[in-house]
Amino acid sequence: MTPPTPQVGRSTGSPLALCVPRVLVAALLCLGAALVLLGAGVGSTGMQSVLNAWHDPLAWQIVWDIRLPRTLGAWAAGALLGLAGAVAQGLFRNPLADPYLLGSASGASLGVAVALLLWGVSAAATPWLVRLGLTGAAFVGAIGGVLLTLVLARGVQHTLRLLLAGVVVGFVLGAVKELIGLAAPDILSAMQAFNLGSTGFVGWSACLLMAAVWGICQTAAWGASRVLDALSLGEATAHSLGVPVVSMRAGLIVLLALATGTAVAQTGLIAFVGLAAPHLARSLVKTTHACLLLLASLLGGALLLAADILARWVLAPQELPVGVLTAVLGGGYLLVLMHRRGSPGGQV
Repeated sequence: MTPPTPQVGRSTGSPLALCVPRVLVAALLCLGAALVLLGAGVGSTGMQSVLNAWHDPLAWQIVWDIRLPRTLGAWAAGALLGLAGAVAQGLFRNPLADPYLLGSASGASLGVAVALLLWGVSAAATPWLVRLGLTGAAFVGAIGGVLLTLVLARGVQHTLRLLLAGVVVGFVLGAVKELIGLAAPDILSAMQAFNLGSTGFVGWSACLLMAAVWGICQTAAWGASRVLDALSLGEATAHSLGVPVVSMRAGLIVLLALATGTAVAQTGLIAFVGLAAPHLARSLVKTTHACLLLLASLLGGALLLAADILARWVLAPQELPVGVLTAVLGGGYLLVLMHRRGSPGGQV
């Protein structure tokens, strides 16, 4: 007998209920396209490079080789973090869950610190390290942090144990990274740049990689969306509906680690995008995870790209670390949301 399909949060079937998410998706796609065009025109030469790109080789190089890959890379990284945040919050049934919950952030930082310690920092070596060594070290460190969390939690059977193991791994790996910084103070400036996040080194190869990973993860997350709907009722209910909770949780953790590790390896640690994007999506429309995951991903891309444009524009020709702006914008939004829900007329 086929187990019943969970109906949690499923649309009522009315034309309006079905239309609203589609309109939001279309609006967010248009917003992303507009931000990409705006990002291509932000720089020391402004929109002039875009206007002259077709007949000026230097302007074309500025737009095509520097601005466009950075702009598209910022959107792709934000989309990966938004998707990972929505998966994490659905998987752990916790609105405070973010993509870095299972130790990927501390693992990535430790990987970069070890790479800098082993290979050193010099004016000649840094570009090569950024393109090859640091990116690979950050990805391996992020995946390693998640694997260590799984080992300490003894698998994926218990959600609470996973959460506690992730917190422990984050503190321990963070402490090891600080010890490396104390032993080799010359790597601190490079570590600070990674910890604050930057899209300045994103090229076309990184864009294509993040786009491919986003497509894979988005497709896999859509396939697992009904599992997340069932888990929102609790594990006991999900089991009673015939959902293979343990195996699906393992698959979702792999998806979470892949999306987070790829974004972190290319752009460093960027705060609050993965936490704020799912909250913003849920505040716009009440829908199932099939639509929520896509909305959170599109919102994450728009948030990070908007922050990157502001980081380039506010103090031009100097740049602010994009992670600082995402923390200010995302943290401010969450504070406003908490204030509204904590007010007498709001929902707690």
